Amino acid sequence: MSLFWIVLRQLAEIEAMAMSKKVITRDEWEKRLKDVNIRKEDMNKLVMNFLVTEGYVEAAEKFRTESGTEPDIDLATITDRMAIKEAVQRGNVEDAIEKVNDLNPEILDTNPQLFFHLQQQRLIELIRNGKVEEALEFAQEELAPRGEENLGFLEELEKTVALLAFEDVASSPVGELLDISQRLKTASEINAAILTSQSHEKDPKLPVLLKLLTWTQNQLGEKAAYPRINDVSTAVLEDPAV
Repeated sequence: MSLFWIVLRQLAEIEAMAMSKKVITRDEWEKRLKDVNIRKEDMNKLVMNFLVTEGYVEAAEKFRTESGTEPDIDLATITDRMAIKEAVQRGNVEDAIEKVNDLNPEILDTNPQLFFHLQQQRLIELIRNGKVEEALEFAQEELAPRGEENLGFLEELEKTVALLAFEDVASSPVGELLDISQRLKTASEINAAILTSQSHEKDPKLPVLLKLLTWTQNQLGEKAAYPRINDVSTAVLEDPAV
C-alpha cells in the first residue's frame, strides 16, 4: 500500500473516532502515530521523487549512493532539463528551443500551446531589449499566423504586442509580462512538458502530501482538539489550545 493511502486511511480512522469535539492528549496522539507503519523505502522514494522532479541532480546522485534508492529516470536527463529551464529563466529562449529539439523534437511538435508560449516569450524578450522593429516583424511572421488559427493565442499575442503602446510599461495593464515571474511561468511549463515526455510526474509527490496533511488536520480539527503540526519545516507537534 502506498504512503498516500496509509496516511489517508490512518487519518480517516482517527477522524471516525472523533465524532464529537474532544481532546486528544499528546500521549494518546503519539501512541497512534507510532502505530502507523511507514516503510523507509517509501520515504526514500518520496525524497528521490522530489529531487528528480525539481532537478537537483547532484543531490539525487548522492542520495542514490547513500540510500540505495534508484530514480525512475536517467539522471543524465535532469542536467539537460535544467539547462533548458535555466535558459528560459535567463531570457535565452532560442537556446532553450534548440536544446529541447536536441533532447526530443516531439515535445514541441506535439504541444502547440507550449511552442506558442516559448515564441511569445521570445517576443517579450525582444520588447524588453528595446528591439521594436524586430519584435514587430517576429510577431507578424511567427505568431500572427498561429493567432489566426487559435483565438486564445490571438488574445495572448495582442496583450503582448500592447507592451509597445506604453511609455511606462512597468505601470501598464500588461506590465506583468516583463516581470521575472513570466519567465518562471514559461520555464515551469517547459519543465513539466519534458517530465511528461519522460513518463514522469510533472509535480513532485511530497508537496501534494503536505497539502493533504494540512487539509486532513483542518478537517479533524473541526471535531477534536489534538497535537498538530503547524510548521511543516520543523514537523513539531504543538499541543492543542484547550
